Amino acid sequence: MNILDEIIAYKKKEVADRKELYPVKLLEQSHYFATPPVSLKKYIQRDDLSGIIAEIKRKSPSKGVINPHVSVERTSIGYMQAGASALSVLTDTNFFGGSNDDLMTARKFNFCPILRKDFTIDEYQIVEAKSIGADAILLIAAALPPARVKELAAFAHSFGLEVLLEVHNEEELNANLDAQADLIGVNNRNLKTFELSVEISKQLAKRIPDTVVKVSESGIESVATILELKKYGYEGFLMGQNFMQHARPEIAAKEFIDELKKATH
Repeated sequence: MNILDEIIAYKKKEVADRKELYPVKLLEQSHYFATPPVSLKKYIQRDDLSGIIAEIKRKSPSKGVINPHVSVERTSIGYMQAGASALSVLTDTNFFGGSNDDLMTARKFNFCPILRKDFTIDEYQIVEAKSIGADAILLIAAALPPARVKELAAFAHSFGLEVLLEVHNEEELNANLDAQADLIGVNNRNLKTFELSVEISKQLAKRIPDTVVKVSESGIESVATILELKKYGYEGFLMGQNFMQHARPEIAAKEFIDELKKATH
C-alpha cells in the first residue's frame, strides 16, 4: 500500500464523517456560494504575473514537518504582492497539517484564484470547496478511475469551479484526455519512490492538448528550471516547499519571482 492508497482510504472515512457533521444544505448557505469564482486558467496566462501557483503547506508525507506555524494571512498576502498568479492551499489535516480554515483565511485577504489542494474523491468535497471560497479543485488521476475523474470534473464545472488534473505518467494522461480538465498538472514526484525529476514534465508536454493550461508541479527550485519548462509550453508552476522551507515564505517567493522577472524581460 503506497502513501496515496493510505491517504485515499483515510479520506473516505473523513468524507463520510463530514457529511454527517456538515450536510450539503448547510454548506450551501455559505456566502461564497453566490460569489463567482476567479479563473485560475486566466490568471496563470496573464502577462503581468509570474505563472507561479504559490502553495501554503505545513508538512507532507515525503518531507515531514516543513513550516508548522506559518501565518496564512501574512504568507498569502505576501505571495500575491510578490507577483504569484494564484494560491494553492492544502486543506488536508491528517497528512499535510492544513485545514478548511486555512483556505478561508486566504480567501478573506486575497482576490486571486485559490486552488483547494486536497484529495477529491467525492462530490461532497466539491460542494465543500465552493463553500469555503475555492476557485479550483485538484483531481488526481492516480487516485480515481477515468470515468470518475470525468464525473467529478463535470460536477465541479456545474459550480463554476475549474479543475486541475494531476498526472504522473503518460498512461494517466492518455486515460484522462477527455476529462474536460481546465489545466493539466504534471507532478514531477514519483508517488511510489518520492523521487523528483522535471524530465517527466518535459516528456509529457507534447501529449497535453493546447486547449488546456500546462502546469508543472513539484521539484521546481530554480528560475532556470522555469525558463526551461516554458520552452515546453508550460505556463503554470506549482511551488510550495521551495518557499515554505523558509521562515518567511513570502519573502522567499518575492526574491524568486523578482529573479524570474529579470530573466524574462
